Amino acid sequence: MPTRPHVVVADPRPHARGVQRGQQLRGSLPGAFELYQRLFRTFGIGERDVRDHALRIADAVTAWDDRYTEEIEGVAAGSGLAPWQLMALNGRTEILSQAGAVHPECSTVAVAPRTGAPFGVQTWDWHSELDPFWHIHAVGGTRFGFVGLTEHGVLGKIGINSAGLGLFFNILGHRDDAPGGVPVHVLAAAVLGDAATVDEAVELLRSARIRTSGAFTLLDTETAVCAELSPVGVPVLRPVDGYLPHTNHFLDPTNARGEKPGLYEPDSQDRHALILSRLHAGPAPARAEDLLECLHSAPGQPRLCCVPAADAVFGDRWTTLATVLLEPAERAARVLAGSPLQAHDGHWVGLPAGETVSEVAE
Repeated sequence: MPTRPHVVVADPRPHARGVQRGQQLRGSLPGAFELYQRLFRTFGIGERDVRDHALRIADAVTAWDDRYTEEIEGVAAGSGLAPWQLMALNGRTEILSQAGAVHPECSTVAVAPRTGAPFGVQTWDWHSELDPFWHIHAVGGTRFGFVGLTEHGVLGKIGINSAGLGLFFNILGHRDDAPGGVPVHVLAAAVLGDAATVDEAVELLRSARIRTSGAFTLLDTETAVCAELSPVGVPVLRPVDGYLPHTNHFLDPTNARGEKPGLYEPDSQDRHALILSRLHAGPAPARAEDLLECLHSAPGQPRLCCVPAADAVFGDRWTTLATVLLEPAERAARVLAGSPLQAHDGHWVGLPAGETVSEVAE
């Protein structure tokens, strides 16, 4: 991944940290926003609605923790875009929750061994046209430094922090999903920047007004859980037989009763079943890279590795853009631009999380 941006931000002041991010992406951020505007339009969401959704999301973020509003406004200042446009990028999941589009998505596997620290792997599947608009990053100036990958202009996504807390990220769909809450991508940045442990991360998530669903698989040096975010609550799932796989349907029974029909099914259930069968059929994985074969797929199998059909149109060109390994014991992530099928031949980037950063300046 030698040409992909590696964004480094480290100011303890949220707005200044945002400016750093925006300046480093100034040449490409407008293109990212324009492509998302095209995606919104493709799914029937016009610019006026996008702006209105973004402003409501901004109010929710400010009411919860205005540091993240300041940081997003800083990204806007550094990149030359309007603040509502950056809020729309950070809230793209919330806005797209109104589209009702059917698509495949990401697959995650975490392992909590009887001895030693948990570890895991995730594929990130998204629209192939957005491949130029994601990057790896290293963030300081927060309670804990963190590393991982995210999209242009977006504060956080998949990653691990200097305390050894890792976060994988899957989108879910609930009937009550709507814009207006704290975006899941802002929550990801908050967890990685402020939480030292799985328990602290869950407490933080439960403090936010959540209106759109997602599965945050959380790993620290002692345990792994999956927090299923939805408008009705944040239940926690724990490993069964040491394994904690997640795709894009709810596993918690209460959340599952509100599953938005026809969104990810049966693709998500098929992927989940295939992963479980492989975990139980093979030898117990000892390292994160041992999980890569669990996420292999070939034509005709559930799409653990997404490759768009030759005749697929914009909005339906799903691709596995990246594969991420997280290892809390090492305080490190490894990122591959591509799917697990390229794991042996591709270029992995190792990202060690930085040390704990000093408290935010008054």
